Amino acid sequence: MSGVELTNVIKKYGETQVIHGVDLKIDNGEFCVFVGPSGCGKSTLLRMVAGLEETTGGTIEIGSRDVTHADPSERGVAMVFQTYALYPHMTVEENMGFGLKMNGVPKAEIEKKVAEASQILQLDQYLKRKPKALSGGQRQRVAIGRAIVRGPEVFLFDEPLSNLDAELRVDMRVEIARLHSEIGATMIYVTHDQVEAMTLADKIVVLRAGHIEQVGAPMDLFRDPDNKFVAGFIGSPSMNFLTGVVQGGSVRVPALNDEVIETTVTLPADGTEVLVGMRPQHLGVTSDAASSVKVELAEQLGGVSYEYLRAATGERIIVESKDDDVLPKGDTVKVAFDPSRVMFFDAKTEARLR
Repeated sequence: MSGVELTNVIKKYGETQVIHGVDLKIDNGEFCVFVGPSGCGKSTLLRMVAGLEETTGGTIEIGSRDVTHADPSERGVAMVFQTYALYPHMTVEENMGFGLKMNGVPKAEIEKKVAEASQILQLDQYLKRKPKALSGGQRQRVAIGRAIVRGPEVFLFDEPLSNLDAELRVDMRVEIARLHSEIGATMIYVTHDQVEAMTLADKIVVLRAGHIEQVGAPMDLFRDPDNKFVAGFIGSPSMNFLTGVVQGGSVRVPALNDEVIETTVTLPADGTEVLVGMRPQHLGVTSDAASSVKVELAEQLGGVSYEYLRAATGERIIVESKDDDVLPKGDTVKVAFDPSRVMFFDAKTEARLR
């Protein structure tokens, strides 16, 4: 297996630049997830690693080999797409071994590799079936098996779970995590779903508009984001962002009935607006008749509840609770929080204030 290194990688379509000088190192055996909103360039970047998109500038190395201009077949990668792309007239066994057969690999070796992959993916009992007789999750496992038999240096996944229902997505996340643990391969995985990113990744690369916003371990990004975009994208539900006003080295928050938050971060001048970030998991609510913050909606999901609040300023606040009891719609509440959990961001640049 091999690592991957991107150096000042650029992609342009005519005059339009979509990838802006990306520098990234993915270590051997690492599970790296590219995450970001639609149109951020994550799939384009993956396809450039695969050789399916030409690189406008910069270099791509796989296992210390410069593959920037190499054909896809020469890069030592295997790609699993969002669509399964299985041949409907072939059995599972034939689908998994077809690429090897086309490359002239001996039949005995193909059978051995297919048997090994099917055991890893628990597909033994389905080898004689055709794709129409399989569930969506089983078909995606066949597509992954087709990649495994090639013995690539790097596995590339382009939103492989997008076509599955919610329960199958969870099952396949577990399958992919188990696969990575078992074979120890370098994997690059593209998704817009930050839950997938958090649960699968050793390293997350957060992308926006063709730029890398931050790279780090999942919980490092959750606990210590560099800017508002990363703070809002990582974590579910998303972080609450309220307007605050700097006042005597502290921050006054109009949405929370002018509550003043003491902080040790470096703040701008008095009177300057900042953004106050609070995660729903770190908040609590209690009834308070004098408050101007009202309960708009409560979602009870069994093990967890979410209360949606509306401040007099018009700002919305989401509070997560593990209690079965929620406050009724229309109640006015006081929002409780731990000041040490609050984050502050520059209102103009959106950079984290530290």
